[in-house]
Amino acid sequence: MTENREYDAVLVLSFGGPERNEDVVPFLRNVTAGRGIPDERLKQVGEHYFHFNGRSPLNDLNLEIIVNLKAELLARGFNLPVYFGNRNWHPLANDTAERIAADGHRNVLVFATSAWGGYSACRQYDEDIQKMREHLAARGLPEVTFTKLRQFYDHPTFIEIMAEAVRESFAEVPAERREATRMLFTAHSVPTRADEESGRSGDKNLYSRQVEESSRLIAAAAGVEKYDVVWQSRSGNPATPWLEPDIVDHTEEIAASEGVKSVVVCPVGFISDHMEVIWDLDTELQQAADAIDVTVHRTRTAGPDKRFARMIVDNITEQIEGTPWAGLGEVTVSGATVNGAACAPGCCSQRDEVAVGAQRENSATQ
Repeated sequence: MTENREYDAVLVLSFGGPERNEDVVPFLRNVTAGRGIPDERLKQVGEHYFHFNGRSPLNDLNLEIIVNLKAELLARGFNLPVYFGNRNWHPLANDTAERIAADGHRNVLVFATSAWGGYSACRQYDEDIQKMREHLAARGLPEVTFTKLRQFYDHPTFIEIMAEAVRESFAEVPAERREATRMLFTAHSVPTRADEESGRSGDKNLYSRQVEESSRLIAAAAGVEKYDVVWQSRSGNPATPWLEPDIVDHTEEIAASEGVKSVVVCPVGFISDHMEVIWDLDTELQQAADAIDVTVHRTRTAGPDKRFARMIVDNITEQIEGTPWAGLGEVTVSGATVNGAACAPGCCSQRDEVAVGAQRENSATQ
């Protein structure tokens, strides 16, 4: 926990997504900066965006969260303006930092749109914050302190929303298929080496263990006894080991070997229905399942629920008052970080060695 301070604004910090076809390649250049990926390859990766006229749903979904967050802050008596910034597309985080400084705010709370530990899910947001501070200094603008709120993978409200969503999806399964239904929790895969180094020394595999723990908590709250944790959206060098099993491969396998006829899919790793949900699950998984006569019942995500904004404000209250964190899990929750400082030496030290496309909208995740 950081010491209490007089916070004067909130920044919602996310990954970003293109708004039109012309934005797709420039957006992917930002995502893959420094990797030397040619534009022709980026155009191939961008096919998912082009399928939707180049428009990612992510920015609109984050704006919806912000509307709910503003309403919840107001209802609970917090006079905290809310800003929005992205790592890879407009509004870019550095531009938002300039606005924050110009508006006179100096102690800002940051809500990163990820529930998890690991490099891309947590540490990279600390790097974003450090870059914002360096940008302000380079422009000769006033210094701003940014305090990133803690992870929320096991927050009671997050678990409550997702357990309710699971129960709703199970209710949609046709009666004749219910005995042959399997619960699948899915999150963005990462290279196994990156996952192994996603926690502090002696606390390895933080990302995958948090996903598994969140899945366990949701299943228990929903009354589901049998479930599988699977992974999605991997890309890059096929020789690089990634977290498995892949959701499509696993669905095909349990259909063939166990006679599964329906899957209830909970995208636990994602807080909104962005591209890696509507394409990888609602499109690719659905097509594969149709081919083997398996019905897919995908749960809603937590972000649009007004209770999600309530959870954010609960975390803000904890940070301001220095009260104990609400949590149901037994896996480490990394705490608030100030000005992009690492949680501890060695925490999430290994960058995810992902190729282009591995983080289309991964705040892996988002």
